[in-house]
Amino acid sequence: MNHKRDKQFGGPNGLTASELIEQLGRSAESPAQFWANLLSIQCFLGQADAGALLSGSGEGRVDVLAVYPQFEKGATTPAWLVQSAEFAQEVQAGGTVAVRQLKQTSVRPSVRHYLVMIPVRMVDIGEAVAAFMIGTDDRAVVEASSERLQMATAMSNYIGTRPGQEARQGGFKRLQQTMEILSAVNREDKFAGAAMALCNEVASEWQCERASIGFLKKRYVQLKAMSHTEDFSKKMKLIQDIESAMEECLDQDIEILSPAPKESTYISRATDELSKRYGPLAVLSLPLRRNDEVIGVLTLERPADKAFSLDEIETVRLTCELCTARLANLYESDRWIGATIADKTRNLMAGLLGPKHTWAKVVAILCFGAILFLIFAKGQFRPEAPFVLEATYQQVVPAPFDGYIKNVEVEVGEMVEGGSSVLAGLDTAELRLNLAAAKAEKAGYLKQASAAMRDNETAQAQIAQANAEKAQAQIDLLNYLIGRASLVSPISGIVVKGDLKRQIGAPAKTGDVLFEVCPLESLRAELMVPEDEIYDIKVDQEGYLATASYPGQRIKFVVERINPMAEVVNQRNVFKVRVHLVQTYSWMRPGMEGIAKVSVGKRRYVWIWTRKIVNWIRMKLWL
Repeated sequence: MNHKRDKQFGGPNGLTASELIEQLGRSAESPAQFWANLLSIQCFLGQADAGALLSGSGEGRVDVLAVYPQFEKGATTPAWLVQSAEFAQEVQAGGTVAVRQLKQTSVRPSVRHYLVMIPVRMVDIGEAVAAFMIGTDDRAVVEASSERLQMATAMSNYIGTRPGQEARQGGFKRLQQTMEILSAVNREDKFAGAAMALCNEVASEWQCERASIGFLKKRYVQLKAMSHTEDFSKKMKLIQDIESAMEECLDQDIEILSPAPKESTYISRATDELSKRYGPLAVLSLPLRRNDEVIGVLTLERPADKAFSLDEIETVRLTCELCTARLANLYESDRWIGATIADKTRNLMAGLLGPKHTWAKVVAILCFGAILFLIFAKGQFRPEAPFVLEATYQQVVPAPFDGYIKNVEVEVGEMVEGGSSVLAGLDTAELRLNLAAAKAEKAGYLKQASAAMRDNETAQAQIAQANAEKAQAQIDLLNYLIGRASLVSPISGIVVKGDLKRQIGAPAKTGDVLFEVCPLESLRAELMVPEDEIYDIKVDQEGYLATASYPGQRIKFVVERINPMAEVVNQRNVFKVRVHLVQTYSWMRPGMEGIAKVSVGKRRYVWIWTRKIVNWIRMKLWL
């Protein structure tokens, strides 16, 4: 193997993982140095600041078997080591990994320090506890380091449980092979890269034609990576055969070898089929376990004349044990957020309700809670109905005389001020000609009256004076009409009718409605309440409505009047309910539509959500 690939994981004194293991092998004859070197490897892999191997006796005494880094004789015992000794017997008796925050330490005082304590068992020393100190302020770093330290401790258990110098030297060699593969897997941050790295390294180390890894998805094994193959189709016959062999291994939870030894008792039908169809091949499938639960399978294939030996199988088994935790964590973290949340939720519920039938128990509890909620909980009942905005009254602006439209100053939708805003103007040319004629006629009558008075013709003078007054009345009328030629809105509001800009020059007869102006404060809403809900509506009830134009704006209203007669609207019987708007806005216009909800009162949710279907059933069954 190429040792250059793990240079980036520089250990103590700049040594690589492979060099540390070689150094460990050379120190196997000296137990003290052996354990110290083993601790250095574990601290290197777990990125721990220090480590110790502790053994507790039944009398309450704790022996320190090895420490890394070593401190000089006579020096003060480090605070972290003293606190480790306090927890050692508790962890050793419990047999589970413990993570504790240290109270104080002289190493990097400004950073929090955590103590990871892992129980171990070895031939030379029996049961013991490996304690490691990690300095970090990030709890996630502590969890990641704890995971790596547990893998490193598993390696120490593998070596420590093998008595004899020759057996240990063989263990060192296997450990070195495993470490190089583990280093390649740990360099990857994504599951796909880590799985591919494991397959490639295993295939290269044991001269396999193919190395494949699959993970359990629901009830089936799904192939995730294949050595030296970036992409593959799930529909390929080869992929299906490999997955069948993996499922055979997973179902029996045992290592399967084909051709199978004579003394084997497992079933290897799918594995034998894979070996014959694409070979003959020697096929080895190993289950990947986490917490005694099989989560995946690693399958190796190589020529039949190179059968897998027991030492090779044992080394591959060690590799699987050390890499499974890393692959499993990456597999879970690389999934989409919904699957991750569902899995985390299930694990949490499993801790509360038990690991078996967790989702069934959760569903049952939720259903029971929903039933209680529906029966006893109450909420505001708000019947809804469509509505339309309308004006209480509208001011019309008619044509004051027969004439022609001269100019238009406003458009529909504009706001106007009462008494000052000019809406339009009518042509007054004809009126002014008539005015001039009336003035001339008046002047003539006045002259006639003056001449008659001079000649003492009293009757003629009175007739002429009366005609002059008649002409004056005509003049006053014409002046009034000319003054009314500019159409002015008598009230303030919005123009709702009068789009006349395209009709300039058109004739207008006296009384023709040219404009309609609606004051905003006169707006009200008319609800069309369905027949089956009118019984719940009462005068003075409050509610809110929202228009289709501004659905986010809620407008409060109060019910004013309920029409006692039903009307047919859109082929449905409805009652019109008039409501007063508590507040109006400048954007509101007559004719706007939307949805209104009337606050009737509190009712049980089960009644609110089932009343329509219950009423329908009652009508159908006449209950």
